Amino acid sequence: MKRINVITIDGPSASGKGALARGIADSFGFNLLDSGVLYRLFAFLYELSFTSDEIANQIKKHVEFIKSEDKLSIRYKKNDITTELRSEILAKLASEHSSKKEVRNALYDIQRNFYNGEGLVADGRDMGTVVFRDAKLKIFLTASSEERAKRRFLELQNRGQEVNMPALIADIEKRDLNDSSRELSPLLPAEDAHIIDSSEMSLEEVFSFTENLIKKEFI
Repeated sequence: MKRINVITIDGPSASGKGALARGIADSFGFNLLDSGVLYRLFAFLYELSFTSDEIANQIKKHVEFIKSEDKLSIRYKKNDITTELRSEILAKLASEHSSKKEVRNALYDIQRNFYNGEGLVADGRDMGTVVFRDAKLKIFLTASSEERAKRRFLELQNRGQEVNMPALIADIEKRDLNDSSRELSPLLPAEDAHIIDSSEMSLEEVFSFTENLIKKEFI
């Protein structure tokens, strides 16, 4: 299999995939794919009564992904919907939609097209096992459910959203179970993935470890 210049970062909810992916994209000048945003976009557009085929076309024609420094903004028909997409309600809806074959099929080509032949870092649940099996470097980033709940708690608090820690832990554990036990694209490390448990690591430490892996494969 010919390996392409893609770094995949898979892992459970709130494991730090997004922050790591953005850091890598900024540092190495790679394009960025946040596949979770695509599923939230699907849920967002589904709530507007579009069908799966229509949603794919809406994303292709009317959605802009704007990366600036360490931030990824999403615009739909010129309107910034980033905050709406980051809500816990849409996160749950996206998780439900992601278990459906027609949804994954609708978004597959869109995800593959993020690779422009130069360099891409893609984070999600099945980037290394399904979407980019031919990626040059695969990472599976995880952490304990308690640690991930703490991170999500702080993230939502900073956005001014009210959160309950016990409910957050229960929600993360339920999402883990659903993601890992579903028949279609279950959450699991690719056979050739580097597994990183970040429970007791800072983002800087995770980035440093990943940076060394990238340098071995890409430089």
